[in-house]
Amino acid sequence: MLSKIKQHFNRKNLNNDNYAFLFDKPPEGEYVVYDTETTGLNPKVDEILSIGALKIRGDKIITSEKFELFVQPKNLISEESIKIHQIRNIDLQNGSKPEEALDKFLHFVGSRPLIGYYLEFDVAMINKYLKPYIGIKLPQKQIEVSSMYYNLKTKYIPNPNVNLSFDAIMKDLGLPIFGKHDAINDAIMTAMIYLKLKNIKKI
Repeated sequence: MLSKIKQHFNRKNLNNDNYAFLFDKPPEGEYVVYDTETTGLNPKVDEILSIGALKIRGDKIITSEKFELFVQPKNLISEESIKIHQIRNIDLQNGSKPEEALDKFLHFVGSRPLIGYYLEFDVAMINKYLKPYIGIKLPQKQIEVSSMYYNLKTKYIPNPNVNLSFDAIMKDLGLPIFGKHDAINDAIMTAMIYLKLKNIKKI
C-alpha cells in the first residue's frame, strides 16, 4: 500500500510527459540490469562517469541489446578515483552530457524492473540527476541480488556469516569472474547472479 502511495505522488511530480512511459506496465518477463562507475561513493557530491546496462528476457541475457556510455562530469577526475575505475579524463571528452545520458538510459530501461548489486547506490546516483531533470525518482521496481543471495544462504541456517562481496558471491555460485570490473561487465555478471539465484529458488 505504501509503495503505491509513493508511486502515485512520484507520478504527480513528473514535469515532462515525454517520460510518462516510465510508469507503464512493464513487458512481461523483461528486466534491466545496470551498474554505474562514479567519482566516489557519496551521491550528494560525486558524479556518474559511465553507465552499463543490458536486458534480461525470460532466462536469457540479451547482450546484443546492451547499453554502454560515458558521461561527462562537471569536475576533473581525481587521481585516486582513476586508480579505482581506470577511467581517465581524456576518456570522457566525447562522453554524453548528463541530461543526454539520462534520456538514452531512460528510453533503454522503459518501465522494466531494475536489477543490480547494491542497487540502492546506483539508483541514488541516477536520481541525483533525474529529480532536477524531470521532477521524479526512478519509479521502476528494484531487485537487489545481494539480498536474494543472503536470503538463500540464511533460509536454513540461522545467523550465518555471509560474505556479500561481489567476487565471493560469484565464486560461491560457480560463475566466471570477468577480468575487468567496469559498468557493462559488472552488469553482465550481476545478470548471471540474478538468473542463477532465480533458478536455484525453483529447485
